[in-house]
Amino acid sequence: MTATDTHRSIEAVWKIEAPRLIAALARMLHDVGQAEDLLQEALLVALERWPRDGVPDNPGAWLMTTAKRRAIDTLRHRQMRDSKRPALEYELENGPMAPAPDQAEMLDDDIGDDLLRLIFTACHPALGRDMQVALTLRMLGGLTTREISRAFLVPEATVAQRIVRAKRMLAEKQVPFSVPRGEDLAPRLASVLEVIYLIFNEGYTATAGDDWARPDLCEEALRLGRILAELAADEAEVHGLVALMEIQASRLHSRSRADGTPILLLEQDRTRWDRLLIQRGFAALVRAQKLGGADGNYALQAAIAACHARALRADDTDWSSIASLYARLAAVTPSPVVELNRAVAVSMATGPAAGLAMVDELCREGTLARYHLLASVRGDLLFKLGRRAEARAEFEHAATLTGNTRESTLLRQRAAACAP
Repeated sequence: MTATDTHRSIEAVWKIEAPRLIAALARMLHDVGQAEDLLQEALLVALERWPRDGVPDNPGAWLMTTAKRRAIDTLRHRQMRDSKRPALEYELENGPMAPAPDQAEMLDDDIGDDLLRLIFTACHPALGRDMQVALTLRMLGGLTTREISRAFLVPEATVAQRIVRAKRMLAEKQVPFSVPRGEDLAPRLASVLEVIYLIFNEGYTATAGDDWARPDLCEEALRLGRILAELAADEAEVHGLVALMEIQASRLHSRSRADGTPILLLEQDRTRWDRLLIQRGFAALVRAQKLGGADGNYALQAAIAACHARALRADDTDWSSIASLYARLAAVTPSPVVELNRAVAVSMATGPAAGLAMVDELCREGTLARYHLLASVRGDLLFKLGRRAEARAEFEHAATLTGNTRESTLLRQRAAACAP
């Protein structure tokens, strides 16, 4: 095996093994930041030794053993002011070495619990949303600082600072490495789901840059959601979110042409939608509903996505059901964005005039004044009503509000199409 092949193997091992190894170390050390630092040190040793000695048969256990030895050395050489050192040393020396389990085994032992603790710790409410996203992608997604900075179009130094601040805040506030219980669980779980959904949405339609979508981010969010669904199997909203992401992800390959030009939903070739992902999404939605979560935020959004997925042609879409589901969603999660989507559904079910009346009310309300999709939807409805000059102005205005180059180009093309 060449040095290049070895480095590729190390990268693959890191992405697969890092989350559960960090989780196991954090349980022993009660410090997420120190756990990641020690595993990073073990990775550096691997980069030095594996090209020379070969990749070990169980690379995850090798990294864990190396990290634990360094942890013990650190504890023994550090002047500690309390009595925790003996207990920590005992845990490190006698704890499991975390051999790679299969999926069934993982859910029955400490490793499954450790991953769940890590998810909740990375999304602790003490951290700002930007820090939660960066820490989640770093520790659970296995992404490097550079990959995260490229995904969200922010400087690498900014991402690094967010990660450092997040780990410092967790240590300073002595955040317990645990899953919240009782009345503390619901708000913390909501935060976890929101972070995963934010990551997926950024991948599905990038807020800025030259790419219409970033499928790698969608894949990371979906992977995290699937893990969480196995670890928190009785939580309906977890399955609702997984259902939503599975169904939405089924369209990824049909959302743009070979040159990257966006293709809108009603114009997509539905034979290219991934039917396996759709079936997985349907199954997750049924599971959420059986757990009593049919009216959950994510389950309702998944039900809307399922309506689209069931229509083999755009003309077959049940827009009346979609409008009804958006009305239920608005009651559960009041939001002007939900109302905008409901206006689109109403316009498709009963005509553009009805939808335009709802959109105009949102314009008067003013919350979405800087939201490019408000102007885009209004332009589309005006175009259908034959008011082309007004539609053109709306599309041009929408193009100035988005930071995504592909989306801006599409909106300007739609504006040009409004010419007589």
